[in-house]
Amino acid sequence: MSRFFCALLHTYIDAFLLSAAPDLPILERRNWLIHLHYIRKDYETCKAIIKEQLHETQGMCEYAVYVQALIMRLEGKIQQSLELFQSCAILNPKSSDNLKQVARSLFLLGKHKAAIEVYNEAARLNQKDWEISHNLGVCYIYTKDFKSAEEQLNLALQLNKHDLTYMMLGKIHLLQGDTEKAIDVYKSAVEFSPENTELLTTLGLLYMQLGKYQKAFEHLGNSLTYDPNNFKAILAAGSMMQTHGDYDVAMNKYRVAAYSVPESPPLWNNIGMCFFGKKKYVAAISCLKRANYLSPFDWKILYNLGLVHLTMQQYASAFLLLQIYPSDLRLLLFTLTNLDDADNGRRSHEQAVLLDESNPLVNLNFAVFLYNQGDKKAALLQLQEMERKVNAQVENNSNTDFDPELVEMAQKLGTALQAGENLYWSKLGKDSKTSQRSSSSKPSSSQQPLGTNQALGQAMSSAAGYSKSMQITAEPEADVSSAPSPPTEQLIVAVQG
Repeated sequence: MSRFFCALLHTYIDAFLLSAAPDLPILERRNWLIHLHYIRKDYETCKAIIKEQLHETQGMCEYAVYVQALIMRLEGKIQQSLELFQSCAILNPKSSDNLKQVARSLFLLGKHKAAIEVYNEAARLNQKDWEISHNLGVCYIYTKDFKSAEEQLNLALQLNKHDLTYMMLGKIHLLQGDTEKAIDVYKSAVEFSPENTELLTTLGLLYMQLGKYQKAFEHLGNSLTYDPNNFKAILAAGSMMQTHGDYDVAMNKYRVAAYSVPESPPLWNNIGMCFFGKKKYVAAISCLKRANYLSPFDWKILYNLGLVHLTMQQYASAFLLLQIYPSDLRLLLFTLTNLDDADNGRRSHEQAVLLDESNPLVNLNFAVFLYNQGDKKAALLQLQEMERKVNAQVENNSNTDFDPELVEMAQKLGTALQAGENLYWSKLGKDSKTSQRSSSSKPSSSQQPLGTNQALGQAMSSAAGYSKSMQITAEPEADVSSAPSPPTEQLIVAVQG
């Protein structure tokens, strides 16, 4: 009986609510039902109700057209959604929301200038909407008008602070090459949103690029505190440890990342270079080949794979891989020398000199190569060109910290070519004899004949910064990343979007 009375009570309540509900105009009477199915993501039922509503109202129901346009956009039909949003703007020209959606569809179609015009019109209707200012800033970024973009994003932050606005403002400074300003923006963003792991990770990566590893580690650690499985932060922290030679600790970090993203090319690239640092070359090749399988056109992976083959004295394999990224010809030149390909080696040296007109080490490598080939006259010309570049750097007080091995090689080559004692590198070589050398099991270049491949190899490896520096590329976002500079040694990828 109790169930019967409860059911009867509910019936009376429903009847009372229906009788008390106000009569809605015919244009709006199904809006609540359209909204209900839309937020439930029941799009097929929603489209059926919209069709009935538009048929009854002869296409004059603004909300039905608006939701139909949203569904079209979700289905990837951007042009159709644009036409429907334009119909909404005609039905209600004073609505800034309709204009915002028209501009959004234009933006998705790549019509950024048209989107800017519509956003400006929407801004005249509603000057307190931060979303309009934010989207205007994004559109200006795509049109390369960074000054206007910065103004709009700062205006958006004044109206309403938002994480995404901070990130886009930082992106503008990164695109302009101003890392310090980008860091200031991200620091303000972290103060506003201290638990945003993406902001913390990006800030850590920027500190890594500046070489401020303590601050970088601090922010990456905070990111991992809030999200222990944050792949980008784990990979960045591991790459930083790897840069400092802590291969075992880095491998532990990568092991955690492998559980969440097992098919990541940058992850397997870094694992491979950890094995390379531990002199486990076969394991390094296996990991790098897996990374290459996952990302066949990533030049960093191919470069590292060529570096491992070169270390194992597999010169033919190294040549095939290193020639894919020919802008850095130093290791490629060493490979050609060991393949006894003098003609291609000479042409590659000439190309290297043309590509890098300010680096004296390129001329030194060429001079050593020419001396080994017996062309002492051409070698002397390259040595003199190297001396000219060195003197220019000394006058400008830039890049005068040269590797001691290179100084010794230049001095030895100058003596062999009877270039005289007045060369800058000859004087520098005498001064460097008093400096302390780090202990090494390898014999120095002074113990080898100048004409041997081993002496040339030492000059080449020093010119390339071999076993001294690692380049870390950081991409906070897929479209934020700037083009990396040519590598100097093994490449450790911190983040790849």
